[in-house]
Amino acid sequence: MYKYVIFDMDGVIFDSERLYIECNKEVGARYGYTDGDFIEEVCKKCIGVTAEATQKIMKESFGEDFPLDELWAETSALFKERSKDGKLPVKPGVEELLTYLKEQGVKTAIASSTKTLTVNRELSDAGLIQYFDNIIGGDMIEKSKPEPDSFLKAMEALGCGPDDCCIIEDSFNGIRAANASGAFSIMVPDILQPTDEIRELAGTILNSLHDVKKFFQGI
Repeated sequence: MYKYVIFDMDGVIFDSERLYIECNKEVGARYGYTDGDFIEEVCKKCIGVTAEATQKIMKESFGEDFPLDELWAETSALFKERSKDGKLPVKPGVEELLTYLKEQGVKTAIASSTKTLTVNRELSDAGLIQYFDNIIGGDMIEKSKPEPDSFLKAMEALGCGPDDCCIIEDSFNGIRAANASGAFSIMVPDILQPTDEIRELAGTILNSLHDVKKFFQGI
């Protein structure tokens, strides 16, 4: 049993990736970007990275004339409207897993590419923030995933090293970052299904957070 567990947030705690993609499609269509499949593929490239990295991906995909600031503002507003007041869907098994870890005396942290203020707000709205001992947001680090900075900072905050720590992720960059940190990683696939590379890097791949709880229980 690990003494410390670090969670990614989007796609692991919340089923937020799908909602964000749908918001991007809806707002993009208002600006004449009607190829929903292409928008979805671009959004998938942005999973597990910071806002700055997302901006770069968007510009490279749609061109320098792409009205990123306007679309980003509208997409963020639409996402907030549809996810506020606890409406952001929670992944199945989240509370059961977090409750179990607390009962076992396991320290937990969030290491997310999302801004810290947003992480705190969304966890608070969902009634989950009390389960986490530390919160590391994307604005607290210099290099985003696949660099291990967020996980290393979370370990520092928890007071642990990689040998005592397990990381739960859903994204490719998250698993790459977890592997680079030296900690054992569990991938629970969300939108992105693991490639051969990711299967090699991940400590194990499980279908759900229910299965993660069973893994910790040794079942």
